[in-house]
Amino acid sequence: MVRTEPAQAVFRTRGLTRVFRMGDVEIHALRGVDMDLYPGEFMVLLGASGSGKSTLLNILGGLDTATSGEVWYHDKDLSRANEKTLTDFRRHHVGFVFQFYNLIPSLTARENVAIVTDIARDPMSPEEALELVGLAPRMDHFPAQLSGGEQQRVAIARAIAKRPEVLLCDEPTGALDSKTGIKVLEVLLDINRRVGTTTAVITHNAVIADMANRTIRLSDGRVSEVIDNPNPVSPDKLHW
Repeated sequence: MVRTEPAQAVFRTRGLTRVFRMGDVEIHALRGVDMDLYPGEFMVLLGASGSGKSTLLNILGGLDTATSGEVWYHDKDLSRANEKTLTDFRRHHVGFVFQFYNLIPSLTARENVAIVTDIARDPMSPEEALELVGLAPRMDHFPAQLSGGEQQRVAIARAIAKRPEVLLCDEPTGALDSKTGIKVLEVLLDINRRVGTTTAVITHNAVIADMANRTIRLSDGRVSEVIDNPNPVSPDKLHW
């Protein structure tokens, strides 16, 4: 993706904080994060465990709320949204991919994707979504009949089937070996390029940042570095 002029951010956060309280102990997961995510970009959120990556992603996706600060989705102020508004936002605008696939074992790949398409406003068919991730020949297989990489691709198909503007991925290759992880990253990048889905990927693996348009590094709940990458590499060229 090449931005020749400034674009309105899909997401922007300003002064974002998140404090978790456990008895008398306060855990500061985010400490004043300013961040933008632009249309169509492939962005990596990089940082060690405990740096605040997942907390930030959960707030962007409406799975959690900030303690203070602002988070905007276009012109919608999510930091002041009620639970119904956040539920509608999650259902219609955001797709999620997690480290663990969360597939229903008793349903086929096609049926797992249909769970989402049955409630979306303008979904792809399950068959179209599975075709996009290269699993058309396996759509009637159950999760136990699929490899880990194939199960993750079903999870990606489920996430994109509702045609979300944004795809938020939390360690999507964390449970996979490097060869299988590359295949999953290739699918995510292909979706980003072919469908135009704005994509943010959490990882602790700095190598993956080489394929991003932009990398935001988090450290101790703060943005410590923002790196623009004019020449992202393809996943098969990553040096794991």
